Parts: sequence; structure tokens; C-alpha cells
Amino acid sequence: MLAVRCCAPPVTQEPLLVQAARGQNVHRPPAWMMRQAGRYMQAYRTLAEKHPSFRERSETVDLIVEISLQPWQAFHPDGVIIFSDILTPLPAIGIDFEIDENKGPIIDQTIREEAALSSLRKIDLNKLHFVGDSLKILRKEVGAGAAVLGFVGAPWTLATYVVEGKTTRTYQVIKSMCHQAPKVLEKLLNHLSHEIAEYMIYQIDHGAQCVQIFDSWGGQLTPEQWDVWSKPYIQQAVRIVKKRKPDVPLVLYINGNGGLLERMQETGVDVIGLDWTVDMADARRRLDKLVGIQGNVDPALLFAPLPAIFKEIHNVVKKAGRHRHILNLGHGVLVGTPEESVAHFFDTARSLSYDSLFVNEMPQVVANT
Repeated sequence: MLAVRCCAPPVTQEPLLVQAARGQNVHRPPAWMMRQAGRYMQAYRTLAEKHPSFRERSETVDLIVEISLQPWQAFHPDGVIIFSDILTPLPAIGIDFEIDENKGPIIDQTIREEAALSSLRKIDLNKLHFVGDSLKILRKEVGAGAAVLGFVGAPWTLATYVVEGKTTRTYQVIKSMCHQAPKVLEKLLNHLSHEIAEYMIYQIDHGAQCVQIFDSWGGQLTPEQWDVWSKPYIQQAVRIVKKRKPDVPLVLYINGNGGLLERMQETGVDVIGLDWTVDMADARRRLDKLVGIQGNVDPALLFAPLPAIFKEIHNVVKKAGRHRHILNLGHGVLVGTPEESVAHFFDTARSLSYDSLFVNEMPQVVANT
């Protein structure tokens, strides 16, 4: 590794978040939040009253752009993530769904046996034009001020909805399939893997500068189960994307990932997202130094006094070190979170300086993974 002077010119004019994700030297950690646009913001709640259908809000270009930009206009994070849902691409591959305001997603035509696999299609990206159109607009609106982020659900997480037909706490049906109908589940996961890869590439082609993969329910598997039913399909999707878009950083986040960190880095992603139950210093020791990390402030901390938020951000950043860290929460912003606290989070992030935090350390250039 080659040390460089802190006054060296920047390697690229890419947004700070993209630079950090690629392992380039930055002066502070970039910051954004999962579930950044949503019900904690009064502006979002007001818009939702006028447009009560979630699918209308997440599948209409003007509304997607407006909602995506609400936190950008209010807080100026370093990443602007498109307002969407992990289930959004499902109708484009032959799986329709509805959103019940009380029960959440509902899928009537579940896939649990061989015959049901015939409903699957190659992804029809024309049916997702609202995503591509929105990303193009977001890139123009945000300019060089922040990175535009896309996202997708991981194959296993998407499969839980497709098999169970709804949100579940037990995952009983799909876990039973692992033993009773493994070939059907393998075919479903393989199909989802290929089509989700195409969806990521589509997002990148239309303006996404970084894409996060949410394996939201991967933490419901044992590590050994995750090795069989999730990791190979994430790896496959990542390989497809990296072959065609090698320079675009990919982030992988799993809720409840403390037992999976080493396995997560084997997927080939550039950055591992940590939830708040993992100590940042432990994660740094457990993961390869060439892998980026994201996180991992407890979302509940944003209900604490502002000085406590300031202190914990400094704590997380110092444990993460000055290389390849994206500051974020360890999960999404909670409903009811004070907007003042969100603003303080980003103000604190912008006030940070690696040169001040790590006075006796020199920045290093580390090769990309």
C-alpha cells in the first residue's frame, strides 16, 4: 500500500459516497440513511394523504422524484436513494402483488410447486420505465452534490414474499420448501437472481451510481442455510452486474447480520452494511481491509438528546477508521424520528474531518476489491 500526502489532489470528481465505496481517499465519511424518505417527514405524510396508495407513490415518476428529493432538500445527505420498494420489479417478471395498508404486501399466486414456476418471465424492463425515468431526473436534480442510489431485494428475501404470499414472522412455508421442494426453490431463486441482476444494470444505465442489495430476511437463516439458500444467488447476481458494470459499487445489507459478516464479503460486493447490533470495531477486525463498511448507528439513538447523537457518530466513525466507511444507521429511520435529529446527524457528518480524528495517521491508497 502506498501512502500519499493529505494534500494530494482528489483522484476523481465522483460524489464522495462513490469515492469512499471504491476505496479512494476522502476527507470524511459520506452519510445517508436507509428509509431516508418516509413517514418520519411531515412533507412525506402530507403527500401521502393526497396520494394514499403506496404503489401510486412508488410507481409514478413525479411522485417518486418528489419523495426522493424531500430529504435531499431538507438535510443534504451524501446519497439520494430512489423512493421505491424491493417488490417493485416483481410484476415485470410475472408476479403481481398488492399492498394492503394494514397487512402489507399480498401475493395471491404464490410459487410453491413446479407447475407454478411457469408464471415466471424474463424481466420486462419496459414495465419499470418509471424507475429509469425517475433515476434520470434525480441525477439531473442532484448533480454532483450527492450520489444517486438504486436498490433491489436479494433473491432469498424476494422469494420469502413469493412463497409465503405475505409478510411473515416465521418463514415456515419457505423454510419447509428447503427440505420438501428444494428443486422448486432453487429454480425460483436462480430466476430471481438473473432478473434482479438485469434490474440492477437497468438502474445503473439510467443514473444509479451505487446500488444496495437488501437481503432483509437473510438474517432469518442460520449461517449454514444462508450459505445454501442466499449467498450463491447474491454471488450470481453480483457477477453478472460486475461483468458489465465493474466500476459501480454494490452494497449488501442484511438485518441481523452479526453471524454472517465473513460470509457476506464472499459475495463480491464492495461494501458490507452493518446493523447496529454489530460493534463497528469488531466488524473491522472480522472483515478484509479491502472491503468497505456501512453503518451502523442505532436508529433509536435519533430519539436521544442531540449531544448523545453527536457522541455516538464520533464513536462509530473512529471505530470504522478513515478508510472506506459510509456512515449510516444500522436499519431504516424509525417512524416518529424527530426531523431535527436527522438534520443533526447530517450536520455532524459534514463537520467531521479524518485529519482531525486521526491526527497521527496518514491516508492510504488501497486497491479496489
